[in-house]
Amino acid sequence: MSRKYELKNVILSKVKTIVFDVGDVLLDYRWKDMLMDYGLCEEDAIRVGNELFEDPDRLWHVFDLGTKTDEEIIDLFCKKYPKDAKAISWFIRHGEFMHVARPDVWEKVHMLKEQGYGIYLLSNYPESLFKKHTRYADFLDDIDGMMVSYMIKKAKPDRAIYKALCDKYDLDETQCLFFDDRIENVEGAIAYRMQSVQVVSREGLSKDLDIILETK
Repeated sequence: MSRKYELKNVILSKVKTIVFDVGDVLLDYRWKDMLMDYGLCEEDAIRVGNELFEDPDRLWHVFDLGTKTDEEIIDLFCKKYPKDAKAISWFIRHGEFMHVARPDVWEKVHMLKEQGYGIYLLSNYPESLFKKHTRYADFLDDIDGMMVSYMIKKAKPDRAIYKALCDKYDLDETQCLFFDDRIENVEGAIAYRMQSVQVVSREGLSKDLDIILETK
């Protein structure tokens, strides 16, 4: 898959800080397999996944913002999709089964840290899932700080969350390189004067990190 925002367009000599999204960057998600583990066929798992993540009222976005409790979010989803209430409730309550580690990527994050880069997280997450997904994540040992949407009730690509990260840790945004899988979040970072790369695959991210490690 071609990318509009690639590492080849980044001025690496300006980069002192590397900022990572978490989902589909430092972690994989197995949401479809998780719903199939629950007992749904593949077709129904995809349908329920669309209800969760593509809901027109953006209920998952509300979840990320941390403005409602997990139970309040479950209630909203279940009222809107009563046919799938049990599957949705189980899915949200058991987020520990959703994520998959990317230890090869984590090792490169550690190497970047050893090379002297500042390492930060900037991610959209509800508090409960963030804690479940990062409980045993080695990359937390290498980060210098983080800004997660539930902490400030703002989510990417809102300018406020990029600013909150830089303000909290006194970062120069022009010296930051941000990796995110969603193009709107990449463009939000660029609008805030960060350099940014869209992650479209685990392999592509790994190659990009190798280039940075070799360039230092």
